[in-house]
Formats: sequence, C-alpha cells, structure tokens
Amino acid sequence: MKKILVANRGEIALRIIRSIKEMGIQTVAVYSEVDRDSPHVKAADEAVLLGPAPSKDSYLRGDKIIEICKQLQVDGIHPGFGFLSENSEFALAVEAAGITFIGPSAHAMEIMGSKLAAKEAVAKYNTPLVPGTEEAITDIELAKKRAVEIGFPILIKASAGGGGKGMRIVENVEEFEEQMNRAISEAVSAFGDGAVFIEKYVLGPRHIEIQVLADKHGNIVYLFERECSIQRRHQKVIEEAPSAVLTPELRKKMGEDAVNVARSCNYVGAGTVEFLLDAHRNYYFLEMNTRLQVEHPVSELITGIDLVKEQVKVARGEELSFKQEDLKILGHAIELRVYAEDPQNNFLPDIGKLEIYKKPEGPGVRIDDGFEEGMQIPIYYDPMISKLIVHAENREAAIGRMKRAIKEYHIKGVKNTLSFGSYVMNHPAFVSGDFDTGFVKDHFKASDLNLQDEKEMQIAAQLAAHIYLSQAKQSENSAKEGIAESKWKKNRTIY
Repeated sequence: MKKILVANRGEIALRIIRSIKEMGIQTVAVYSEVDRDSPHVKAADEAVLLGPAPSKDSYLRGDKIIEICKQLQVDGIHPGFGFLSENSEFALAVEAAGITFIGPSAHAMEIMGSKLAAKEAVAKYNTPLVPGTEEAITDIELAKKRAVEIGFPILIKASAGGGGKGMRIVENVEEFEEQMNRAISEAVSAFGDGAVFIEKYVLGPRHIEIQVLADKHGNIVYLFERECSIQRRHQKVIEEAPSAVLTPELRKKMGEDAVNVARSCNYVGAGTVEFLLDAHRNYYFLEMNTRLQVEHPVSELITGIDLVKEQVKVARGEELSFKQEDLKILGHAIELRVYAEDPQNNFLPDIGKLEIYKKPEGPGVRIDDGFEEGMQIPIYYDPMISKLIVHAENREAAIGRMKRAIKEYHIKGVKNTLSFGSYVMNHPAFVSGDFDTGFVKDHFKASDLNLQDEKEMQIAAQLAAHIYLSQAKQSENSAKEGIAESKWKKNRTIY
C-alpha cells in the first residue's frame, strides 16, 4: 500500500495518520466544514472536504469516501472507530471498489454486530455466556415469563446495540413491561432494529476486555487485558492495563477464550473481546468490537506494539511477526478520556472555545488529541477532547504519574472530566483495586468535586502564603546584608 485514506476525524484520525506516515505511506484526510482547521487535516499529505458538519452529510458518506479514493488512487481505507468502522455494507463496497478495507471482513462484522449471532457463534467453543435468551424476543408476556425463569435482576439489551443504548436493568417483574417497551423504542431509534434479548444481570461486575490480533494465515494472539470498569451511562471514562485483579492463570484462560471468539468468526485484524467478571471471578462473554478501541493505547504501552501498524501489515497480507509466547506485560498504563462534559451536572456534554489548552509533558505521558488552543468544541460529534495516557513501572507509580499529569493539564473554556479523573485516582476504592462498574453510582457525588476544589485551593493558598513569607524573610535578610556590605565598602581601603 502506497496511499491510505483515514475515514475519520479528530484524535483517532491524527493518531492513525502518524503511524501510517512512519511506515512511509502517503496519507489522505477527509473532513467536514467544521473540521477544516483540525490538526488531522494539517497532518495528512492530502485532505478532501466531505461536506457539512452533520455526520450523515460528511463522515457517514461512504459513497463519497470511496469516490475520493478512486480519484486519488488510494490503496486502503482505515476507518478508525465509530462512524463507518463497523458498517459491513461499507466494508463490502470498499472491497468491491478494489480498495483494501483495513479491518475485519464484512462477515465477521455481521456475526459480532448481532449479540444473538455472536452468542451462537462463540457457544461452539464453550465460551462462558451469561444465562439468558438465545433469540430475540418481541412478545412481552413470553419475555416476562422467561425473565422470571432467569431470575431478577435481569438486563434487556438491544441486539444491534452498543454504547449503552437500548439497555435496561429491570429489578422486578412489576416494572418489566415498561422497561421492555422503552428498550425496544430506544433500539429502534438508535439502530433501526427493535430486536432485544434478555440475560441475567451480573451483580457487581467488572468490565474486562481482551485485545486480540489476527492475520490472514490463521495466527491469532491476545495482547492481554484492559480494565474498563470506571464508567458513566455504561460508557467508559478510565481504562487501565493490566487489571489489578486478574491472576496469571485467569488472564491466560480469558485470553485463550478471546482467541477462540476471534476464531469463531474467522476474524482478521485488531479486535476486542469484552467480558463481565463477577465478584467470584467467574467471567462471561459480553461482545466483540470489530475495530480499534478508543482505549487501545494502554495495550500498546504495556506490550510495545503499535496496533495501527499491525492493522496495516495484516491488511497487506503479512503474517504476525510475533507469537503468544513472545508477548510480555511491561509495566502499567492508565488512560483518562478527557471529555468536554460537566461531571458536576450528570456528565452532560459542554461546548465552547478552548481558551487555554496546555498539555502535560514528561516521562511516560502520552496525549492523543485532535484539538489546539483557540479551537471550538463542536456540538456535532462525540465530546472527547483527548485521551491522557500514562505508563510507569507498576500500578502505584502509574497512578502517581496520572495525578501529576492531570495537575499539569490546563483547559479553560469548556467543562471537562479532568477533575473527575483526579477524584478517581485519589479514591481508596480505585487505589486498592476494589471497584466495579458501579463505581460512579456507589461512590461519586458531584459535591465531592467541590470539596476537592476547596481542598486544592486551601493547599494552594497555604503554599502561596509560605512562599510569600519566605520571600519576605529573604528580602529582609538581603536588606540587612546590604547595609552591612555598604558599611564594609565605606571603611575598606583600596590599594
């Protein structure tokens, strides 16, 4: 491949462009009108306007993207994540146009894109599954009967869902019908597919995902796990690798099951297999994401492997250059998603201008972003400003490094999740590793951030007072020394 188009925007587009350039491959960026001055547009060798700001008129225009590829003689398309990355019809159209889609086959996407089809595929490999229905249910009375058999609490999930949409927790039979109707309605609205299924709600679960990588020659490896349990609205905010609770034996078992999940759909490329881990260390297959994940940097930092470069190599037909036994966990990595959201107002998105945008630096600190100081945070897309990732020799050191990096990260103009990240890094439950996906619900209160701000202001005031008094004393001493010196000068003899 001599030229690759990146069909995405923002931080992930810039991150992909950088790796592709290091491989000596030409890059093409696409952009909407509102992203005209974005860093990813400037970084690419060529850039083409897709259309107006709304995604449906720009980044979701697969037909236009393919046409641009033909005009510019592009060899491959990297979809990043979101937008068209898991769209099987787009993948087929790309291949039909004689262009390489840097990702899995449309067939693998379709199997793993349906939670019911995915469960059926992985069951053949005896992958642990959460007890539940084996097919979509639309008959509410039948669904209610099945829910009673499974036992409350249960979870209603959209078959085509993702990102927490079309998902409802039902505590008892009395509220089942209402929640079922809501889940179906939300699934239709979000995905155009009202199919839902029911499964046992695992109490106090941890969200553990395994990074896998597969080539076109039957080689599949797992690049260990990511702990993704710090979430709001079923969406991740903080991820780390490795998990604080997995033993080497459990890690190996989950990794091998993740490889079998990839094998069940003839997977090719980088993918992520997600599991729920209960309080007794039983784990259950949740889903497979057939793309690069937002949190992939933590896996890169603990393995030393650039996943984007590996995706390109696999797409070119190369065999993986390493085996499972070659992979080792190197230290500990933590990622904070810096969203333009207000943690003190239920994490509602915020928009505005980045009046001040100063990034942290130093050893073991990585920033994946797509903004510069003075830019506007647009309302049209995901509110992520950046990903702040740190790497250190162990978990304790990584937490300390993240605290330092958060303090050095200065953002003014939009509310953001830096203060929440600081709160988590200092919370005893996180520090001890004793937490689950209910962390925000169980521990976090918006007022805690006010107390944290007040405490930091008190410390800053005390420090400022200490510096002031020290400087005043130093000035006083200097003045006395000056008087003494002037007397010495006056009385001394010059030879």
